[in-house]
Parts: sequence; C-alpha cells; structure tokens
Amino acid sequence: MQISTTWRRIACVFLPFAAGYYLSYLFRTINALIASHLISDAGLGAADLGLLTSVYFLVFAAAQIPVGILLDRFGPRRVQSVLLLLAAVGAGLFAVSTGFLSLLIARSMIGLGVAAALTAGLKSIILWFPRERVALLNGYMVMLGSLGAVTATTPVEHLLAWMGWRQLFEILAAATGATAILIYLVVPERSVAPSTTVTTLSSVFRDRRFWRIAPLSATCVGSSWSLQGLWASPWLTDVEGVDRASLVRQLFIMSIVLSGGAWLFGMTVHYIKRRGIGAETVLAMVAVLFIAAELALILRAPLPSIVPWSVVAIVGTATVISFAVIADYFPPELAGRANGALNVLHFGWAFLAQYATGLILEQWPANDGHSSVRAYQVAFGLNVALQIAALVWFALPWRRSIASWMSSILFFNPADVSYAVESVGLYEDPVIFLPADDDAEW
Repeated sequence: MQISTTWRRIACVFLPFAAGYYLSYLFRTINALIASHLISDAGLGAADLGLLTSVYFLVFAAAQIPVGILLDRFGPRRVQSVLLLLAAVGAGLFAVSTGFLSLLIARSMIGLGVAAALTAGLKSIILWFPRERVALLNGYMVMLGSLGAVTATTPVEHLLAWMGWRQLFEILAAATGATAILIYLVVPERSVAPSTTVTTLSSVFRDRRFWRIAPLSATCVGSSWSLQGLWASPWLTDVEGVDRASLVRQLFIMSIVLSGGAWLFGMTVHYIKRRGIGAETVLAMVAVLFIAAELALILRAPLPSIVPWSVVAIVGTATVISFAVIADYFPPELAGRANGALNVLHFGWAFLAQYATGLILEQWPANDGHSSVRAYQVAFGLNVALQIAALVWFALPWRRSIASWMSSILFFNPADVSYAVESVGLYEDPVIFLPADDDAEW
C-alpha cells in the first residue's frame, strides 16, 4: 500500500512538474543552437542576440516574487497550468515572428510562461513528500528538467536538418499546451497544516542567512545559465575555432554533464545532511571550482576546452544545493516565496550577465564575423571578479567564527559571540506534511 502510494505521487505529482521544467530548460538553452539561424533570418547583431536570449531571464526574474506568492496562495497545480498555456502561446508567436520586436515579445511571453516551472515543482515536492527526501527529489527534478538542455543540442540539430526552426517552435508550442492540460487534470490539490508563525515575503528578505547565501548562488548559477544558454556556442566558434559538428558535440556533452550534475548534487546534499553537515559547505566548494574553470578559459589554460566548459555546465544545477538550504531556512507555507526570492537573483543575474556580455563583445571590432579573444576575456573576467567578491562575502562569517575560536584557544578567553555564524532559527513551529503512516517506508 505504501509503495503504491509513493509511486502514485511520483506519477501524478513529480513527473508532470518535471515535464514542465524540462520544457523550461529546453526554451532556455535552445537559442544557443539556433543562434546562427536567428542571425541570418532576422539580421541580429551580438547585442540584439544577447538581449533576445536574455530577456527570457529578465521576465523570468521579474515574475518570481508574484509567482511565489501565487504558489503559496493557490497551489502549484493551478499556477503552473495557467502559465504554461501562456508559454505555449509565446512559442507559437515565436514561430511566426519575422522581426526583432515580435521575437522579443514572444521570447518574453515564453519566459513569463515558464516562470513557475522550477518553483512549482519544488513547492509540490515540499507539499507531497517527506522533508528528509526534499534535497534528493530536488536533484531528480533538476536532472530530468535539464534533459531539456540535452534535447536542445544533437536531437534538435537532427530535427533542424529536415525542418526549420519555425516548425520546431510550433511543435514546442503544442507540447507545452499539452503539458499544461496534463498538470491541471492529473495533479491533485494539497494544503499544508497552518503555522502560528507570521509568514510574509519580508520574513525572507529580513533573514540574514538568505543574504549571505543569495549573492554567491546568484552569481554562480546565473553566470552558468548565461554561458551555457548562449555564449558557450560563440566562444567555441570564435575562440576555439570548432566547426559545426564539433560545436554540437561539445554542447551535447555539456548538457549530459549538466543533467548528471543535478543527480550528483541531490545525492551529495542528501548524504551530508543525514550526517549533520550543512549544504552551504558544498555550495562554497562548487563556487571555487566554477571560478577555477572560468579562469582556465580566460587564461587559455592548456586543457581540452570541454573540461572547463563541463564544469561551467554542471554549476547550472547548483540550484539543487541552494534550494536545499532555503528549505531548511523557511517553513513550507513560505517555500514558494522563499524559492521565488532566490530565483529572482538567479535569473536577474543571468539576464545581466548574458546581455552585458553581448554589449562588451561589441566594443571590440569583429574579425570576419568573429568577436576577438580579448573581448571574451574581458566579459568573462568581469563575471569572475564579481563571483570572487560574492564568495568573500559568503566566507566572512566563517572567517570571523574561526578567528574567535582560535582566539579563545590561544588566550583562554571565551569566543566573542558577536562574531559567531548566525544560526538563529526564525521558524520553530512544527508543520505536519503528511500522515506518518504514508511516509514510514521512505
């Protein structure tokens, strides 16, 4: 009975939302593959292409707070199904658009339509599954969703060989509409037990722990999305000089690594949390690795380019780590707004990084249609500098805590509590997720 209940939840709750997130990831990354088609059909420059692709992130970020409130108030089923219908309309408009403005409007509609794709899935996991399984299921959700990035490489390249990109978007419009209907008809409703704690959006923004982790998560995850979603392709063409077949192969490998990274992060966080280790430590290690990979690209280290680019790709799934941290900070009835607040920074940074890269590239004259290596180094280097600043900001409380601990040992004085890492739990009311017998066998 318990096994049957578990699989019923997976089939009726987890998989429909995973399908929505899959489409979101596909829309997010597909412009990297069809960039040359968009340039030739619409006459776009580097800045236009950067704006057209990054407006997805801008609209997505702007919608996160309202979407989070709607998720907490009306539930993920209704919010996700309505928004995916809007994404379907946007994909249909993108398929028939001929000018930059109409393409921009259509891309904006797609971004708004999939704005709840991840947070709705995370909210549903919190509502329907045991708390100790949240990080693991978040990893599976992102892993399945990131298969959209896999689809946006070799499979789409084969489709483009016998159909145009416009016909491809017509198919995507139909698939998105069908997914919206599936979620509305199949996913059941679920509410959480009320809490006596006052839970508002300001509770999220007043929490110092949120502002400690958010800049690091945003600059790393957002930059990864920006690079893989668009600028990896021009870099490999302009700097590495790869041909079309090699480009598609590298993008395909990156997307496979991306999908595997989500599973790896989910398993890692699940493992360490069972041993009382905070997920923040994993996030810091991922940030250091990401910065090292970007520096390897910028400095043209003697490595196969797929190595640092694979690291760049895998960091895009570090949301699994960030949202696991957020799930520990805030109660379930505030989960939608808390996840939405963090996603504002993720996607807002992705927009700024993606658009600013295009602007910086245009400051150097192109050589036979290819941007200069120096332009890429400056654009990527600015990103790295800001990530290092965010990492320092994240590490400051740890440095102060260690300094106080060492001082107490060396001078036999108690550590100054004002320097301790903040561990105040703002939400201590117990929340009952599910009947105990439903989850006994997890």
